[in-house]
Amino acid sequence: MKKAFAVALSLFLMVAIVAACGSNKNDAGNAANNGAATNNTAGDKADKKKIALVLPEKIGVNKFFVLMDEGFKKAGEEFGAEVKTIESTDPAGFEQNLRATVAEDYDLIITATFQAEDALKKVAAENPDKSFAVIDTVVDLPNVRSVNFREHEASYLMGALAGLATKTNIVGAVVAMDAPLLSKYTSGFEQGLKSTNPEAQFLINYVGSFTDPVKGKELALLQQSKGADFIAGMAAVGDNGVFEAAKEKGFFTSGQDTDRTEEDPEHIVLSQLKGTDAVAYETVKSFVDGTFAFGVADYGLKEDGVGLTFVTRDSTSALSPFIGQENVDKVKTIAEDIKSGKIVVVNPLAQ
Repeated sequence: MKKAFAVALSLFLMVAIVAACGSNKNDAGNAANNGAATNNTAGDKADKKKIALVLPEKIGVNKFFVLMDEGFKKAGEEFGAEVKTIESTDPAGFEQNLRATVAEDYDLIITATFQAEDALKKVAAENPDKSFAVIDTVVDLPNVRSVNFREHEASYLMGALAGLATKTNIVGAVVAMDAPLLSKYTSGFEQGLKSTNPEAQFLINYVGSFTDPVKGKELALLQQSKGADFIAGMAAVGDNGVFEAAKEKGFFTSGQDTDRTEEDPEHIVLSQLKGTDAVAYETVKSFVDGTFAFGVADYGLKEDGVGLTFVTRDSTSALSPFIGQENVDKVKTIAEDIKSGKIVVVNPLAQ
């Protein structure tokens, strides 16, 4: 009896020991799994992309940069990237800001406009393993993605509408600077103007900067005194001066980048649109999801990268009688012909 009890006790103890060992093994496995989860979390944090938007000037009230910054930050929030916008005050400060983001090991450094070209060419060439993107100009380097707009296509539409709408046969444009990039605006506009009104006269004056509404107003008043009844604003912040002159003298004008008609639909009757917000958003998105590619990406009417209020996109403002629905319908047909390739708008930078 004692012997049987001893055997039973031994068997019990062996089962208990095996169970305990199994329990310890499972606990160790759970601990390992928990450790893996912790490590994955740390990995996710480590994999979070750091992306900087380094601008060559202050954002201020420049709608071009305001939109870009909004799209950039929206993408950072939606796609889990760590994003930072850095504004510059002068060319030397801009180059210094680019170099600082390289030193701070940002994964992608985005900048914009032809003002960024010289500094970007230097900094990107010196850092071939670093990724860069530039919006609204082209920098031909293997580690730079250039996002280009076919502004001449949207300008063509505006010029065509101005040619149909003008009563004096004199229209004008107040332009920021006599720079190659801005020739896409003036050349496209003139091509469109001549396509619908070959006899129309086109006046052009240059402000000399992107930030001078006083000079913008002065030049708009000069063109109005010469008989222009439609004067396109192509001067960034200088457009505000053109708008002020239009309100004072009663002529018609247009804005850029966003729908500026909402500010004064009686006088600001059109706006040439550019999707800088969408492009900044897509640049961040593609970098985070792994579809980012170097080289040149081109956005025009067909890609909805550029456009014109009332023609390619609706507006909350009422259509001005000066423009007229009949004229809008004609230019909508022109827009479709550009998209299909039936009408080819000449890019002055490609000549």
